[in-house]
Formats: sequence, structure tokens, C-alpha cells
Amino acid sequence: MNIKKILAVTASVGFLAACNGGGGSDPGPVAVTTAEGLWSGTTSTSRSLTGIVLGNGTYWMLYSAPNNSTVIAGVLVGRGSSLNSSFSTSEGKDFNFEGQGIHDATISASYVPRDYFNGSISYPSLNQTNTFTTTFNKAFDNPLSLSAIAGSYSGNAVVVGRAPEATTFGVTSEGAVTGSSSNGCQFTGNATPFANGGIYDLSITFGGGACANGTNTVTGIVYYDVGTKKLFSIALNYTLSNGFVFFGDKL
Repeated sequence: MNIKKILAVTASVGFLAACNGGGGSDPGPVAVTTAEGLWSGTTSTSRSLTGIVLGNGTYWMLYSAPNNSTVIAGVLVGRGSSLNSSFSTSEGKDFNFEGQGIHDATISASYVPRDYFNGSISYPSLNQTNTFTTTFNKAFDNPLSLSAIAGSYSGNAVVVGRAPEATTFGVTSEGAVTGSSSNGCQFTGNATPFANGGIYDLSITFGGGACANGTNTVTGIVYYDVGTKKLFSIALNYTLSNGFVFFGDKL
């Protein structure tokens, strides 16, 4: 599948395989065999890493600046496949906010479902490979309603080619999203819960003017960490030339 199509992922994505059975009986839980999950860890370049892998192989991996987990440095997005405890991708993009721009990237990893997800990220154009280690975050198994994230958030937003901007991000209990940045960019959108904990489908449309994304619509995900009350969103435009990453605290 072309990477551009992964941005159409919606709440209809099946996170757990459907159960087969006859006579209406409940066959019980289905064992997960893919790399799907919420993964937390670090890279060989001393960056904090938060990864989300969905049941269909779509992934988002948000990484921090070296030795500073509070600064968003970039995000990898793409789609891969899980087979016999190995996860691999043939295409992906790394959106770097430290001045390195956008690069093709591939991931090769080993995993044990609901345990660990470890591997390497390769950048062919840079002749560079970094490794990462992560463990499963059990919050993935606890679905949240929209009311759990309803509220206002204060933090920073990052787009390609610009320094981080102070931004407010609001979500209602019906899923309506509104926000604005310190340079005057305003946006609206909506969030829809997925089947797994703290993850929501996201669509945002920008209001033009000071917005780096003009009047474009970007799509992606929102993740909310109940324990820390932190929210981050990752959304990209259709051409994968720009997007929007927000990381903030609930007020």
C-alpha cells in the first residue's frame, strides 16, 4: 500500500482479530500475534521514543531531542507488516524538526506481543541506521471515551521548517477540536476514539493566514496519557510534505 493511503485510517480499523465460532458461543479472547501496541523506550541516539503500531501495521513513532524528553524532535510514519515476531517496513517517512527535513526511512524490528518491540531505523539517503528498544505500555489495553480527554491543553506545536510555537489545543466531550498558536494560526477539527486506550483518530483544518499549512486539512492521531495528563497529536497532509505535531499538558 502506498504510504499516502495510510492517512485514511479510521476507527473502523480492526485492532483485534475477529473471533470465529459456531452456535453463538464466546470462544474467548484472541491471542495477539502482531506488533500492535503502545510502545515506550529510547533510541541509540539518547532520544525518548513513543511508538504506536495499529493492527493493520500503520505506525507512528514520536521521538524527542537527545537527552530531553520534553522537546519534540520529529516523527516517523508509515506502514509495516508483522510475521513470526518480526516487523518490517518497505516505505516510511521521518519528519525531522531539527532542520534535517523529511527523509525516507525503514524499520526492521523484533517483538513479543505485549512485551517488547526492538529494532533499527534506517535512512538510505543519509547512510545512517539507529537502533531502539521499547516496552509495551499497558494503557493500550484500556479504551478511553472522549470525555477522558475533554479539556484544554497548553504546549508547543511543530511544523516542518518552523521553530516550535506556543499553542493551545482544546477538545470537547463530543470530539470537536479547536486551537491556536502564538503566531495567530487557528485551526478546527474533530477527534474520534479508536478501540484502544488513549488513541483517537484526528482531522484538523487550518485557517490560513499565519498557518504554515495554509488552509489544508491534515489527518492522523491523538494520544492521551492518563497518568501524566499529557496529550500529543500527529497529523500530516495528503502529500506528506508537511503536517502538525502538538505536545502539551492538560490545564
